[in-house]
Amino acid sequence: MSQSANAILMIRPFGFRANEQTAVNNYYQKNSEGMTADALNDAAQKEFDAFVKVLQKHEIQVIVYQDTGEQDTPDSLFPNNWLSFHENGTVALYPMFAENRRLERQEAVIETVEASGFEVKYFMDYSDAEKDQIFLEGTGSIVLDRVNRKAYCALSPRADEELFIEFCEDFEYTPVVFHANQTVNGKRLPIYHTNVMMSIADRYAVVCLDAIDDKKERRMLEKNLKFDGKKIIELDERQIASFAGNMLQVLSKSGKSHLVMSQQAFDALRSEQINMLNALDPIITSSLSTIETFGGGSARCMMAEVFLPGVS
Repeated sequence: MSQSANAILMIRPFGFRANEQTAVNNYYQKNSEGMTADALNDAAQKEFDAFVKVLQKHEIQVIVYQDTGEQDTPDSLFPNNWLSFHENGTVALYPMFAENRRLERQEAVIETVEASGFEVKYFMDYSDAEKDQIFLEGTGSIVLDRVNRKAYCALSPRADEELFIEFCEDFEYTPVVFHANQTVNGKRLPIYHTNVMMSIADRYAVVCLDAIDDKKERRMLEKNLKFDGKKIIELDERQIASFAGNMLQVLSKSGKSHLVMSQQAFDALRSEQINMLNALDPIITSSLSTIETFGGGSARCMMAEVFLPGVS
């Protein structure tokens, strides 16, 4: 069992823009008034292509699917929210808050992964929960400690507790539930995705404990991470606003681990944090400023880890 994947799926955008349907509770997202649709998508595609090249330079296997533009899918470059790939050959599909994000669930994406040499054996489809306005947005809502079989979830309009517990029962994870908030116009409001404020790697966890206002929940989270031997590297709220929490440990083809984040996230870190992280894993960065500003997501959101078995 490995915490990190040695292959990732990424979806190249076709009609990227600031998604008006997600902006209602993604407070990191900015309005794109003043930019043409073509200019926005062109900038996002350039950032995407440069990001893929950086990952491939470090011998990380990247499976790229080109969004066809047949549907209105401005957030298609964030696939980790609607599907996840698991070691036993299961593909999980998730219920999405925004109606236009539900259009991202396309068989062709999964077929592209299969064509790259991976085997899909089962499907676990939670998407029917959308009919009841119940949502759980994949590894955006759920941060997995795969080795210790724990799943972390900050509850929000996009992360329902009961469905999260059902996921944990289905995939045999112990649930760790808490609330994480950010300050918006003087009010404390839920952070839309858990993976914005925490990331779990094999030997360490990067987390913004300040986002957890309830002291009991904060202690409970710390206790779980420490019990499992994770070195805790704390972020502050200013840093997660720059997507410093939205990072992911990945493996190269040779099995060497790296920590991937955006350039903005890296620039928000203090020198001692950079030194600690670099001592654990070499850091890979790429500029994602357009995607971050108008999409409200960053490097981790763009990478769906492929843990499927290879075709024998």
